Amino acid sequence: MTEKEFFKIGLYFTTIITVAIWSLLIWDHFHGGVPSHHMLQNEDLPEFSNWLGGILIPLLTWFLFYRVQKRIGNDLTVFKFSVNILYAFIAALSFSLLLSVFFTLGYSEIPFYMIVSLLVLTLFLPIYKAEYFLGFVIGMTFTFGGVLSIGIISILSLIGAILYRIVKPGLLFIIARTSYLISSKKNTKTL
Repeated sequence: MTEKEFFKIGLYFTTIITVAIWSLLIWDHFHGGVPSHHMLQNEDLPEFSNWLGGILIPLLTWFLFYRVQKRIGNDLTVFKFSVNILYAFIAALSFSLLLSVFFTLGYSEIPFYMIVSLLVLTLFLPIYKAEYFLGFVIGMTFTFGGVLSIGIISILSLIGAILYRIVKPGLLFIIARTSYLISSKKNTKTL
């Protein structure tokens, strides 16, 4: 895939997301109004309208496509597009859609456990990467709105980056060091 083809895909995808988010906002407007969300569900704090998501989601989509392009674009003419990027996006999208469905149906415990399991998964998957971030935000936008989705996923991505980039290597080092010490003690006993 060339850089130009990837740019076109990003442009098409951003256009589709823009049309989808604005269609949702217009539908909300004519069916009871566009919802607003207070920060931390506290009415004393400012509220954010989902109209803001109509601007933020397309800009975020374009920016995250740019981040993926920079990450995979070692060669300026030919990209080595990994199918794993697509799988990561689809997995994050599916996870967040499932979370949104459970939340909408009133099963508040299941989304909580899903978020906790996601934090455990961050030890194995880099959910802070752009494709995961975009999948999570798009999947949660219908239920939680653009601003709230971006805020939630930003916090989870930050925690995920810390767990994946700092805690995981630390745990692997401790495990490797412990297993080395145990094996070296066994070797000295057998001699």
